[in-house]
Parts: sequence; structure tokens; C-alpha cells
Amino acid sequence: MTKKKNFLYGPVPSRRLGRSYGIDIVPFKVCTLDCVYCQLGRTPKTTTERKEYAPVDEILVELKEALREKVEADFITIAGSGEPTLHAHLGRLIEGIKELTNITVAVLTNGTLLYRPEVRADCYKADVVMPSLDAGDEQTFRKINRPNCDISIKNVISGLCQFREEFPGQIWLEVFFIESINTGDEQIASIKKAVELIKPDKIHLNTAVRPTAEPDIKRLDAEHLQAIAERLGPHCEVIADFSKTRGTLSSSIDSQEAFTPHKKRSSTASALLSMLKRRPCSLSDICAGLDIKPNDALKHIHDLQESGFILIERKDGNVFFKSPV
Repeated sequence: MTKKKNFLYGPVPSRRLGRSYGIDIVPFKVCTLDCVYCQLGRTPKTTTERKEYAPVDEILVELKEALREKVEADFITIAGSGEPTLHAHLGRLIEGIKELTNITVAVLTNGTLLYRPEVRADCYKADVVMPSLDAGDEQTFRKINRPNCDISIKNVISGLCQFREEFPGQIWLEVFFIESINTGDEQIASIKKAVELIKPDKIHLNTAVRPTAEPDIKRLDAEHLQAIAERLGPHCEVIADFSKTRGTLSSSIDSQEAFTPHKKRSSTASALLSMLKRRPCSLSDICAGLDIKPNDALKHIHDLQESGFILIERKDGNVFFKSPV
């Protein structure tokens, strides 16, 4: 019988990373930011305090057991439900992962703590670091990312530039665009200026295709996002997924008689809950991440929905499943 995983989840499908096996190393919503677009909801209280939020030895034991199950993944991604660079022993964790496997290690971070030498030293041990930068000016930064009072856009950009000078691996910078907030000519120009200083290997553009912390967040359409990509340079690409299943799926999801509930939760259902705890997922996300057929996925979704473990949310006509926590 598969043991419950406390820190690992997936593999989940990722447009940037293929099949990504995730490691969650901080508690839910322990973060330096309270982004208006966060798919996990509001951050109750931002922090910049680094601690050993999760025991490194226990994480590595769990990973070792998972690798024995012949996990197929393109990346091991340190990410999850908070800001991973808040973990005080991130570097030791990466070293431990590399002793266990040759799978490429990525750190998915908001980049806000890279101005600290000890954080850069930890991230230096990864193969790919994937920071965010949604603004090049302080006013827009505060409007979108709502940072902890210790963080400014100046030290965020400075930290990213310093890390670029030191880090021999790949830096893939994600920029999240919100209609009418950071899409004006001045905001795009300031982001472009910051990008030119940071010199990332790739620039990935995203927008609000999933449910967001604030309900009035407007996504860009694909054409607008592509036009911005062309303005930001040749290493820029759109990663926002506009191909989600539309609302026509809702009739089968909402039907209370579609499936017979199971009394006992399976390991597949547990894996599904683990995925949804980290981000809302569409039916296609769930099928790809768990390697199951849509009808099988819907059975698990229906059972868990009846028990109150899954909520349904719609964004721009798309159906997403999420954890109520």
C-alpha cells in the first residue's frame, strides 16, 4: 500500500517543466507576498523569517521511498503552497536530493529574498531557478504583489541581478500580467528595463487563467500577451494555458446521480487531494497528473466533492477543482 506523502505531490503536468514532481517545504501560505492573483488565496500574514518549516531529513526519506516506486518525472520542483526560500535549510535539501537522483532540480520562487547572500547560496545549488517579477516600479509591485514591509522592488531586482552574476544554471523568469494593472506602456517599459538588467535565460508570460485570490482580476487574451512577448525580447514566450475544458463539462460534474460514492478513499483520491491542495486543477490537469482517464477522474472528484473535500470554481467559463483549505 502506498504511504501517505506529507511533502511530495505529483508528478503534475507543467507547461514549463513537463512532468514535475513537487516538494512542498513550507506550510500553506507562508509567504513573503500576498499576490492578488495567487491561485491559493490570500496570505493571512506575510513574513521574511527563515526557519526549518519542514524537517529536511523527513523530506529526503519520503523522496527516497518515492524514487523506489520508479517515479517518472522531468524535474523535481521545490515549490508548493508557500515561498520555498523561507526554508532555512533549502540548500541542504537540494544537496540531499542530488545525492538521491539525477533528475533536474528546479526552485520555483517569487525571488523576493535573493537580495540575501544566504538565499542566493542555497538557490545556487539548484539546476534551474524560476523567479517571478510582475512589475518594475514600486507602485505597481505593491498593487499586484502586496509584499511584506521589509521588501521593495529595488531589492528584488538587485537580488535577481546579483544572482544572475553568480549562478551558472538556468534562470527562467515568469511575469504575470493583469489587464489594466501592469499592461500600460510605462509598466511594460519598466519591466523590460528590469529584464535587461537581470538577463534571464527565458522569460515566461502568464495571466489569470485559474481562480485568483481577488475575484476581479482580469486576464489578458492570448493575442495581447503575445504582443507583449514580442516587446520584451527574443527569449520571451507565452506559457498561459488558454486550452482548458470549457463550461460544457459542468453538467456531468454537477450531477448528483452520475456516480456511486465509494466509502473508502483510494490512494488515487489521496494523490488528487494532494495536487489540489497546491493549486486548482482542471479535469485535463488531473488526468495528466495522475495518468487516469476522464471518467475515472470524475468518479474520484464526485466522491470527494460529496464528502466536502473538493470545491468547484469557474474562471472565464473554465471549470477548476480546488481544496477548501
